[in-house]
Amino acid sequence: MATSLIPLSSSFLQPLKFKTLAKPRTPPNLSTTRKITTTCDSQNKNTGASSNPSSRNPNFQKRRKSSKYGTSRRSILKKSFLQEQVTFTARVSEDPQVAIIGGGMAGLVCALNLEARGVKSTVFDTGIHGLGGRLGTRFVEPQGLVFDHAAQFFTADDSRFIQYVDGWLEKGLVREWKGAVGELEVGGSFSQFPPSSPPRYIAVNGMRSLADSLLLESRLANVVRPCWISKLEPLNGMWHLSENGTPRGQFDVIVIAHNGKCANRLLSSSGLPLVAKQMKKLDLSSIWALLAAFDDPLPTVNFEGAFVKGVESLSWMGNNSAKLGNGGTPNCWTFFSTAAYGKQNKVPQENIPTVTSEKVRTGMLQGVEIALGLPEGSLPKPVYTRLQLWGAALPKNTPAVPCIFDPQGRAGICGDWLLGSNLESAAISGEALGNHIADYLQNSEANPEEFAIGLHDRASPLAGHHIGQFPGLTSVGEKHEAEAYQLL
Repeated sequence: MATSLIPLSSSFLQPLKFKTLAKPRTPPNLSTTRKITTTCDSQNKNTGASSNPSSRNPNFQKRRKSSKYGTSRRSILKKSFLQEQVTFTARVSEDPQVAIIGGGMAGLVCALNLEARGVKSTVFDTGIHGLGGRLGTRFVEPQGLVFDHAAQFFTADDSRFIQYVDGWLEKGLVREWKGAVGELEVGGSFSQFPPSSPPRYIAVNGMRSLADSLLLESRLANVVRPCWISKLEPLNGMWHLSENGTPRGQFDVIVIAHNGKCANRLLSSSGLPLVAKQMKKLDLSSIWALLAAFDDPLPTVNFEGAFVKGVESLSWMGNNSAKLGNGGTPNCWTFFSTAAYGKQNKVPQENIPTVTSEKVRTGMLQGVEIALGLPEGSLPKPVYTRLQLWGAALPKNTPAVPCIFDPQGRAGICGDWLLGSNLESAAISGEALGNHIADYLQNSEANPEEFAIGLHDRASPLAGHHIGQFPGLTSVGEKHEAEAYQLL
Protein backbone atom coordinates (compact mmCIF):
# COMPACT_ATOMS: atom_id res chain seq x y z
CA MET A 1 0.00 0.00 0.00
CA ALA A 2 1.39 3.40 -0.97
CA THR A 3 2.12 5.76 1.86
CA SER A 4 1.91 9.51 1.53
CA LEU A 5 5.11 11.49 1.88
CA ILE A 6 6.00 13.47 4.95
CA PRO A 7 5.39 17.17 4.11
CA LEU A 8 8.54 18.85 2.84
CA SER A 9 9.44 22.49 2.87
CA SER A 10 10.86 24.54 0.03
CA SER A 11 13.83 25.07 2.30
CA PHE A 12 15.45 21.99 0.74
CA LEU A 13 18.05 24.29 -0.79
CA GLN A 14 19.42 25.16 2.63
CA PRO A 15 22.39 23.18 3.98
CA LEU A 16 21.42 20.18 6.07
CA LYS A 17 22.26 20.21 9.75
CA PHE A 18 23.65 16.76 10.32
CA LYS A 19 25.66 15.45 13.19
CA THR A 20 29.38 15.46 12.49
CA LEU A 21 31.13 12.46 13.89
CA ALA A 22 34.71 13.32 14.77
CA LYS A 23 35.54 10.39 17.01
CA PRO A 24 33.56 11.53 20.06
CA ARG A 25 34.70 10.31 23.45
CA THR A 26 31.19 9.22 24.31
CA PRO A 27 28.67 7.78 21.87
CA PRO A 28 25.91 10.11 20.65
CA ASN A 29 22.49 9.62 22.16
CA LEU A 30 21.06 7.75 19.21
CA SER A 31 18.64 5.53 21.07
CA THR A 32 16.19 6.04 23.86
CA THR A 33 15.00 2.48 24.04
CA ARG A 34 15.09 0.54 27.29
CA LYS A 35 17.91 -1.96 27.55
CA ILE A 36 16.39 -5.42 27.82
CA THR A 37 18.50 -8.21 29.27
CA THR A 38 17.47 -11.84 28.93
CA THR A 39 19.34 -15.10 29.18
CA CYS A 40 18.70 -18.47 27.65
CA ASP A 41 20.59 -21.65 26.87
CA SER A 42 23.03 -21.56 23.99
CA GLN A 43 25.64 -23.67 22.29
CA ASN A 44 29.18 -22.45 22.73
CA LYS A 45 30.35 -20.23 19.96
CA ASN A 46 32.83 -21.75 17.51
CA THR A 47 36.02 -19.74 17.55
CA GLY A 48 38.55 -22.41 16.54
CA ALA A 49 40.10 -23.08 13.19
CA SER A 50 38.16 -26.26 12.57
CA SER A 51 34.69 -26.03 11.02
CA ASN A 52 33.55 -29.05 13.06
CA PRO A 53 33.66 -28.31 16.82
CA SER A 54 32.44 -31.79 17.77
CA SER A 55 35.50 -33.37 16.14
CA ARG A 56 37.69 -31.51 18.63
CA ASN A 57 35.41 -32.09 21.62
CA PRO A 58 33.04 -35.09 21.74
CA ASN A 59 31.07 -33.43 24.52
CA PHE A 60 30.55 -30.24 22.53
CA GLN A 61 26.79 -30.76 22.14
CA LYS A 62 26.42 -31.42 25.87
CA ARG A 63 28.15 -28.27 27.03
CA ARG A 64 25.77 -25.38 27.64
CA LYS A 65 25.94 -22.08 29.36
CA SER A 66 23.95 -18.88 29.59
CA SER A 67 24.22 -16.66 26.52
CA LYS A 68 25.40 -13.10 26.99
CA TYR A 69 23.48 -12.04 23.88
CA GLY A 70 19.92 -12.31 25.15
CA THR A 71 19.41 -14.61 22.17
CA SER A 72 19.47 -18.34 21.49
CA ARG A 73 22.16 -19.75 19.18
CA ARG A 74 21.48 -22.27 16.43
CA SER A 75 23.52 -24.48 14.17
CA ILE A 76 26.68 -23.39 12.43
CA LEU A 77 26.28 -23.14 8.67
CA LYS A 78 28.76 -24.82 6.38
CA LYS A 79 31.29 -23.50 3.89
CA SER A 80 31.45 -19.69 3.62
CA PHE A 81 28.75 -19.07 6.20
CA LEU A 82 30.42 -20.39 9.35
CA GLN A 83 28.36 -18.28 11.69
CA GLU A 84 25.52 -19.17 13.99
CA GLN A 85 22.05 -17.77 13.44
CA VAL A 86 21.10 -15.09 15.95
CA THR A 87 17.60 -15.67 17.28
CA PHE A 88 16.28 -12.89 19.49
CA THR A 89 14.01 -14.05 22.28
CA ALA A 90 13.63 -10.77 24.18
CA ARG A 91 10.56 -8.67 23.52
CA VAL A 92 11.13 -5.56 21.45
CA SER A 93 11.30 -2.23 23.23
CA GLU A 94 8.13 -0.33 24.05
CA ASP A 95 9.55 2.49 21.92
CA PRO A 96 11.36 0.52 19.18
CA GLN A 97 14.27 1.95 17.24
CA VAL A 98 15.42 0.90 13.76
CA ALA A 99 18.94 1.41 12.41
CA ILE A 100 19.16 1.94 8.63
CA ILE A 101 22.67 1.52 7.26
CA GLY A 102 22.79 3.38 3.96
CA GLY A 103 21.29 6.74 2.97
CA GLY A 104 20.39 6.08 -0.64
CA MET A 105 16.85 6.20 -2.00
CA ALA A 106 15.90 2.78 -0.55
CA GLY A 107 17.11 3.62 2.96
CA LEU A 108 15.53 7.08 2.96
CA VAL A 109 12.14 5.85 1.76
CA CYS A 110 12.31 3.06 4.35
CA ALA A 111 12.78 5.73 7.04
CA LEU A 112 9.88 7.77 5.63
CA ASN A 113 7.53 4.82 5.77
CA LEU A 114 8.63 3.85 9.27
CA GLU A 115 7.88 7.41 10.36
CA ALA A 116 4.45 7.27 8.73
CA ARG A 117 3.80 4.20 10.88
CA GLY A 118 5.10 5.89 14.06
CA VAL A 119 8.43 4.05 14.24
CA LYS A 120 11.71 5.85 15.01
CA SER A 121 14.79 5.27 12.90
CA THR A 122 18.38 6.43 12.49
CA VAL A 123 19.95 6.54 9.03
CA PHE A 124 23.73 6.01 9.00
CA ASP A 125 25.44 7.13 5.80
CA THR A 126 29.06 7.39 4.72
CA GLY A 127 28.48 10.50 2.58
CA ILE A 128 30.84 13.33 3.44
CA HIS A 129 29.03 15.96 1.37
CA GLY A 130 25.48 14.64 1.49
CA LEU A 131 23.11 11.70 1.27
CA GLY A 132 21.96 9.78 -1.76
CA GLY A 133 24.34 6.93 -2.58
CA ARG A 134 24.04 6.70 -6.35
CA LEU A 135 22.02 9.91 -6.30
CA GLY A 136 25.38 11.62 -6.37
CA THR A 137 26.18 15.18 -7.46
CA ARG A 138 29.66 16.69 -7.40
CA PHE A 139 30.13 20.44 -7.00
CA VAL A 140 33.54 21.84 -7.94
CA GLU A 141 34.45 25.25 -6.57
CA PRO A 142 35.43 27.95 -7.28
CA GLN A 143 34.75 27.14 -10.93
CA GLY A 144 31.08 26.44 -10.17
CA LEU A 145 31.07 23.09 -11.96
CA VAL A 146 28.16 20.70 -11.31
CA PHE A 147 28.10 17.03 -12.31
CA ASP A 148 25.55 14.29 -11.68
CA HIS A 149 28.15 11.55 -11.44
CA ALA A 150 25.85 8.56 -10.85
CA ALA A 151 22.09 8.50 -11.60
CA GLN A 152 21.43 10.73 -14.62
CA PHE A 153 17.63 10.75 -14.68
CA PHE A 154 14.70 8.48 -13.85
CA THR A 155 11.28 7.50 -15.14
CA ALA A 156 8.15 6.47 -13.24
CA ASP A 157 5.95 3.54 -14.20
CA ASP A 158 4.67 1.93 -10.97
CA SER A 159 1.68 3.71 -9.37
CA ARG A 160 3.37 3.63 -5.95
CA PHE A 161 6.45 5.40 -7.26
CA ILE A 162 4.37 7.83 -9.31
CA GLN A 163 2.80 8.98 -6.03
CA TYR A 164 6.24 9.86 -4.70
CA VAL A 165 7.22 11.66 -7.90
CA ASP A 166 3.99 13.68 -7.88
CA GLY A 167 4.79 14.81 -4.35
CA TRP A 168 8.33 15.79 -5.35
CA LEU A 169 7.03 17.73 -8.35
CA GLU A 170 4.54 19.60 -6.18
CA LYS A 171 7.27 20.63 -3.77
CA GLY A 172 9.69 21.66 -6.49
CA LEU A 173 12.23 18.94 -5.72
CA VAL A 174 12.22 17.48 -9.23
CA ARG A 175 11.19 18.56 -12.71
CA GLU A 176 10.75 16.97 -16.09
CA TRP A 177 13.85 16.86 -18.28
CA LYS A 178 12.60 18.03 -21.67
CA GLY A 179 15.97 18.19 -23.42
CA ALA A 180 16.84 15.99 -26.39
CA VAL A 181 17.72 12.49 -25.16
CA GLY A 182 18.13 9.41 -27.30
CA GLU A 183 20.66 7.02 -28.81
CA LEU A 184 23.96 7.84 -30.49
CA GLU A 185 25.42 5.51 -33.11
CA VAL A 186 29.11 5.44 -33.96
CA GLY A 187 29.90 8.34 -36.27
CA GLY A 188 27.53 10.86 -34.71
CA SER A 189 24.11 9.61 -35.85
CA PHE A 190 21.68 10.64 -33.08
CA SER A 191 18.10 9.36 -32.78
CA GLN A 192 15.91 11.15 -30.25
CA PHE A 193 13.38 9.26 -28.16
CA PRO A 194 9.88 10.01 -29.51
CA PRO A 195 7.48 12.41 -27.73
CA SER A 196 5.40 9.39 -26.70
CA SER A 197 8.22 8.20 -24.45
CA PRO A 198 7.57 8.45 -20.71
CA PRO A 199 8.62 11.66 -18.95
CA ARG A 200 12.22 11.81 -17.74
CA TYR A 201 12.76 13.40 -14.34
CA ILE A 202 15.76 15.07 -12.70
CA ALA A 203 16.32 16.79 -9.38
CA VAL A 204 16.37 20.57 -9.80
CA ASN A 205 19.82 21.18 -8.31
CA GLY A 206 21.46 17.87 -9.11
CA MET A 207 20.32 14.44 -8.02
CA ARG A 208 21.81 14.72 -4.54
CA SER A 209 19.49 17.60 -3.68
CA LEU A 210 16.53 15.22 -3.85
CA ALA A 211 18.11 12.80 -1.37
CA ASP A 212 19.16 15.60 0.99
CA SER A 213 15.60 16.93 1.04
CA LEU A 214 13.59 13.81 1.87
CA LEU A 215 14.08 13.78 5.66
CA LEU A 216 14.46 17.52 6.28
CA GLU A 217 11.23 17.83 8.23
CA SER A 218 11.18 14.34 9.69
CA ARG A 219 10.35 14.09 13.39
CA LEU A 220 11.14 10.42 13.93
CA ALA A 221 14.05 9.83 11.55
CA ASN A 222 17.54 10.90 12.57
CA VAL A 223 20.47 11.16 10.13
CA VAL A 224 24.08 10.51 11.16
CA ARG A 225 26.85 11.13 8.65
CA PRO A 226 29.58 10.68 7.73
CA CYS A 227 29.58 7.36 9.53
CA TRP A 228 30.84 3.99 8.36
CA ILE A 229 29.24 1.28 10.47
CA SER A 230 31.88 -1.46 10.73
CA LYS A 231 30.35 -3.92 13.20
CA LEU A 232 26.96 -5.33 14.17
CA GLU A 233 26.76 -7.17 17.49
CA PRO A 234 23.72 -8.77 19.15
CA LEU A 235 23.92 -7.99 22.88
CA ASN A 236 21.28 -8.01 25.63
CA GLY A 237 18.42 -8.45 23.17
CA MET A 238 19.45 -5.51 20.97
CA TRP A 239 21.67 -4.83 17.97
CA HIS A 240 24.71 -2.76 18.98
CA LEU A 241 26.36 -0.80 16.15
CA SER A 242 29.90 0.54 16.16
CA GLU A 243 32.27 2.42 13.88
CA ASN A 244 35.86 1.26 14.25
CA GLY A 245 35.33 0.51 17.92
CA THR A 246 33.23 3.60 18.68
CA PRO A 247 29.65 2.77 19.77
CA ARG A 248 26.92 4.23 17.55
CA GLY A 249 23.84 3.14 19.44
CA GLN A 250 21.63 0.12 20.09
CA PHE A 251 18.55 -0.82 18.09
CA ASP A 252 15.72 -3.32 17.98
CA VAL A 253 15.93 -3.87 14.21
CA ILE A 254 18.64 -3.25 11.62
CA VAL A 255 18.29 -2.53 7.90
CA ILE A 256 21.08 -2.99 5.36
CA ALA A 257 20.34 -0.45 2.62
CA HIS A 258 23.55 -0.74 0.65
CA ASN A 259 25.42 -3.55 -1.09
CA GLY A 260 28.78 -4.65 -2.41
CA LYS A 261 31.85 -5.83 -0.56
CA CYS A 262 31.30 -3.45 2.37
CA ALA A 263 27.87 -4.92 3.07
CA ASN A 264 29.25 -8.44 2.66
CA ARG A 265 32.04 -7.69 5.13
CA LEU A 266 29.56 -6.24 7.62
CA LEU A 267 27.33 -9.32 7.42
CA SER A 268 30.13 -11.89 7.40
CA SER A 269 30.26 -12.19 11.21
CA SER A 270 26.99 -10.62 12.28
CA GLY A 271 25.09 -13.81 13.07
CA LEU A 272 22.79 -13.45 10.06
CA PRO A 273 23.84 -16.27 7.72
CA LEU A 274 20.57 -16.37 5.77
CA VAL A 275 20.67 -12.63 5.11
CA ALA A 276 24.38 -12.81 4.27
CA LYS A 277 23.76 -15.67 1.87
CA GLN A 278 21.13 -13.70 -0.06
CA MET A 279 23.38 -10.64 -0.23
CA LYS A 280 26.24 -12.83 -1.41
CA LYS A 281 24.19 -13.92 -4.44
CA LEU A 282 24.18 -10.36 -5.78
CA ASP A 283 26.29 -9.87 -8.92
CA LEU A 284 27.31 -6.27 -9.57
CA SER A 285 28.84 -4.53 -12.58
CA SER A 286 31.76 -2.10 -12.52
CA ILE A 287 31.52 1.16 -14.47
CA TRP A 288 33.90 4.07 -14.91
CA ALA A 289 32.55 7.62 -14.66
CA LEU A 290 34.53 10.44 -16.25
CA LEU A 291 33.56 14.00 -15.36
CA ALA A 292 34.88 16.50 -17.88
CA ALA A 293 34.38 20.25 -18.36
CA PHE A 294 35.02 21.99 -21.71
CA ASP A 295 35.29 25.70 -22.39
CA ASP A 296 33.41 25.33 -25.67
CA PRO A 297 30.46 23.14 -26.73
CA LEU A 298 31.43 19.74 -28.10
CA PRO A 299 31.46 19.67 -31.93
CA THR A 300 28.44 18.20 -33.77
CA VAL A 301 26.44 17.66 -30.55
CA ASN A 302 22.69 18.28 -30.92
CA PHE A 303 21.49 16.53 -27.76
CA GLU A 304 21.67 16.76 -23.96
CA GLY A 305 21.94 13.06 -23.21
CA ALA A 306 22.62 9.93 -25.26
CA PHE A 307 23.00 6.19 -24.81
CA VAL A 308 26.06 5.37 -26.92
CA LYS A 309 25.95 2.32 -29.18
CA GLY A 310 28.96 0.42 -30.55
CA VAL A 311 31.77 1.99 -28.48
CA GLU A 312 33.39 -0.31 -25.92
CA SER A 313 34.69 2.47 -23.69
CA LEU A 314 31.49 4.53 -23.67
CA SER A 315 27.83 3.81 -22.88
CA TRP A 316 26.44 7.23 -21.94
CA MET A 317 27.23 10.91 -22.33
CA GLY A 318 25.22 13.68 -20.70
CA ASN A 319 25.54 17.46 -20.65
CA ASN A 320 24.93 18.48 -17.04
CA SER A 321 25.09 22.20 -17.80
CA ALA A 322 22.28 21.97 -20.34
CA LYS A 323 20.25 19.50 -18.29
CA LEU A 324 20.35 21.57 -15.11
CA GLY A 325 19.84 24.85 -16.98
CA ASN A 326 23.14 26.33 -15.85
CA GLY A 327 24.06 27.36 -19.38
CA GLY A 328 27.17 29.35 -20.13
CA THR A 329 30.61 27.82 -19.84
CA PRO A 330 32.26 25.56 -19.06
CA ASN A 331 30.13 22.70 -20.38
CA CYS A 332 30.07 19.95 -17.75
CA TRP A 333 29.75 16.43 -19.17
CA THR A 334 29.36 13.04 -17.50
CA PHE A 335 30.64 10.05 -19.47
CA PHE A 336 30.05 6.43 -18.43
CA SER A 337 31.91 3.41 -19.71
CA THR A 338 30.32 0.11 -20.62
CA ALA A 339 30.22 -2.65 -18.01
CA ALA A 340 32.62 -4.68 -20.16
CA TYR A 341 35.15 -1.83 -20.17
CA GLY A 342 34.72 -1.44 -16.41
CA LYS A 343 35.42 -5.14 -15.88
CA GLN A 344 38.38 -5.08 -18.23
CA ASN A 345 39.98 -2.18 -16.34
CA LYS A 346 38.81 -2.94 -12.82
CA VAL A 347 41.14 -2.04 -9.96
CA PRO A 348 40.59 -1.32 -6.24
CA GLN A 349 38.43 1.81 -6.38
CA GLU A 350 39.91 3.13 -3.15
CA ASN A 351 43.40 3.25 -4.67
CA ILE A 352 43.35 3.63 -8.45
CA PRO A 353 46.86 3.36 -9.97
CA THR A 354 47.93 6.40 -11.97
CA VAL A 355 48.68 4.29 -15.02
CA THR A 356 45.13 2.89 -14.97
CA SER A 357 43.48 6.27 -14.53
CA GLU A 358 45.45 7.72 -17.44
CA LYS A 359 44.62 4.73 -19.63
CA VAL A 360 40.90 4.89 -18.84
CA ARG A 361 40.68 8.68 -19.20
CA THR A 362 42.37 8.54 -22.59
CA GLY A 363 40.27 5.58 -23.72
CA MET A 364 36.97 7.20 -22.74
CA LEU A 365 37.79 10.54 -24.42
CA GLN A 366 38.78 8.63 -27.55
CA GLY A 367 35.41 6.89 -27.26
CA VAL A 368 33.71 10.29 -27.30
CA GLU A 369 35.51 11.14 -30.54
CA ILE A 370 34.46 7.85 -32.13
CA ALA A 371 30.85 8.24 -31.00
CA LEU A 372 30.64 11.79 -32.36
CA GLY A 373 32.46 10.93 -35.61
CA LEU A 374 35.32 13.35 -34.93
CA PRO A 375 38.83 12.97 -36.38
CA GLU A 376 41.31 11.40 -33.96
CA GLY A 377 42.78 13.98 -31.60
CA SER A 378 40.29 16.72 -32.56
CA LEU A 379 38.22 16.63 -29.35
CA PRO A 380 38.77 19.86 -27.40
CA LYS A 381 40.98 19.38 -24.35
CA PRO A 382 38.90 19.46 -21.16
CA VAL A 383 39.76 22.15 -18.61
CA TYR A 384 38.76 19.82 -15.78
CA THR A 385 38.51 16.04 -15.43
CA ARG A 386 37.83 13.65 -12.61
CA LEU A 387 37.70 9.88 -12.91
CA GLN A 388 35.72 7.62 -10.62
CA LEU A 389 35.24 3.86 -10.60
CA TRP A 390 31.86 2.61 -9.44
CA GLY A 391 33.10 -0.83 -8.40
CA ALA A 392 29.59 -1.91 -7.39
CA ALA A 393 27.67 0.07 -9.96
CA LEU A 394 24.53 -1.82 -10.91
CA PRO A 395 23.00 -5.24 -10.21
CA LYS A 396 23.18 -7.87 -12.94
CA ASN A 397 20.74 -10.24 -11.25
CA THR A 398 17.75 -10.01 -8.93
CA PRO A 399 15.63 -12.24 -6.67
CA ALA A 400 12.58 -10.20 -7.74
CA VAL A 401 11.29 -9.73 -4.18
CA PRO A 402 10.49 -6.29 -2.71
CA CYS A 403 12.62 -6.80 0.39
CA ILE A 404 14.35 -9.37 2.60
CA PHE A 405 13.60 -9.78 6.29
CA ASP A 406 14.86 -12.22 8.91
CA PRO A 407 12.43 -12.05 11.86
CA GLN A 408 14.61 -14.26 14.08
CA GLY A 409 17.56 -11.91 13.69
CA ARG A 410 15.39 -8.80 13.31
CA ALA A 411 17.28 -7.68 10.24
CA GLY A 412 16.26 -6.70 6.72
CA ILE A 413 17.61 -5.63 3.35
CA CYS A 414 16.22 -3.11 0.90
CA GLY A 415 17.63 -1.80 -2.35
CA ASP A 416 16.96 -1.46 -6.06
CA TRP A 417 18.65 -4.79 -6.81
CA LEU A 418 15.81 -6.70 -5.17
CA LEU A 419 13.47 -5.63 -8.00
CA GLY A 420 15.62 -4.06 -10.73
CA SER A 421 18.29 -1.42 -11.23
CA ASN A 422 16.64 1.99 -11.00
CA LEU A 423 15.34 4.65 -8.66
CA GLU A 424 11.81 3.30 -8.87
CA SER A 425 12.89 -0.15 -7.69
CA ALA A 426 14.84 1.39 -4.80
CA ALA A 427 11.88 3.43 -3.58
CA ILE A 428 9.44 0.53 -3.81
CA SER A 429 11.86 -1.74 -1.95
CA GLY A 430 12.38 0.82 0.82
CA GLU A 431 8.63 1.33 1.17
CA ALA A 432 8.00 -2.42 1.33
CA LEU A 433 10.60 -3.04 4.04
CA GLY A 434 9.52 -0.02 6.11
CA ASN A 435 5.93 -1.21 6.17
CA HIS A 436 6.97 -4.82 6.76
CA ILE A 437 9.08 -3.89 9.79
CA ALA A 438 6.27 -1.74 11.18
CA ASP A 439 3.87 -4.69 10.82
CA TYR A 440 6.39 -6.93 12.60
CA LEU A 441 6.92 -4.52 15.48
CA GLN A 442 3.21 -3.90 15.93
CA ASN A 443 2.42 -7.63 15.97
CA SER A 444 5.11 -8.81 18.35
CA GLU A 445 2.85 -11.51 19.80
CA ALA A 446 2.57 -13.25 16.43
CA ASN A 447 4.79 -16.10 15.32
CA PRO A 448 8.01 -14.44 14.08
CA GLU A 449 8.37 -16.96 11.25
CA GLU A 450 5.25 -15.50 9.66
CA PHE A 451 7.28 -12.37 8.85
CA ALA A 452 10.17 -14.11 7.06
CA ILE A 453 10.48 -12.86 3.50
CA GLY A 454 12.99 -13.30 0.69
CA LEU A 455 15.43 -15.51 2.61
CA HIS A 456 15.48 -18.34 0.08
CA ASP A 457 14.56 -16.77 -3.28
CA ARG A 458 16.87 -17.47 -6.20
CA ALA A 459 18.36 -14.72 -8.31
CA SER A 460 17.76 -14.48 -12.04
CA PRO A 461 19.58 -12.41 -14.71
CA LEU A 462 18.64 -8.75 -15.02
CA ALA A 463 18.61 -6.85 -18.32
CA GLY A 464 18.90 -3.12 -18.85
CA HIS A 465 21.15 -0.28 -19.97
CA HIS A 466 24.70 -0.06 -18.70
CA ILE A 467 23.56 2.79 -16.45
CA GLY A 468 20.37 1.11 -15.23
CA GLN A 469 16.76 0.49 -16.17
CA PHE A 470 14.28 3.16 -17.18
CA PRO A 471 10.73 1.73 -17.05
CA GLY A 472 8.73 2.57 -20.15
CA LEU A 473 11.69 3.99 -22.07
CA THR A 474 11.98 1.79 -25.16
CA SER A 475 15.17 1.69 -27.15
CA VAL A 476 14.87 3.49 -30.49
CA GLY A 477 16.28 0.44 -32.22
CA GLU A 478 13.80 -1.88 -30.49
CA LYS A 479 10.93 0.44 -31.44
CA HIS A 480 11.95 0.41 -35.10
CA GLU A 481 12.24 -3.39 -35.05
CA ALA A 482 8.76 -3.67 -33.54
CA GLU A 483 7.30 -1.33 -36.17
CA ALA A 484 8.94 -3.31 -38.97
CA TYR A 485 7.54 -6.54 -37.53
CA GLN A 486 4.04 -5.05 -37.43
CA LEU A 487 4.32 -4.00 -41.10
CA LEU A 488 5.12 -7.60 -42.02
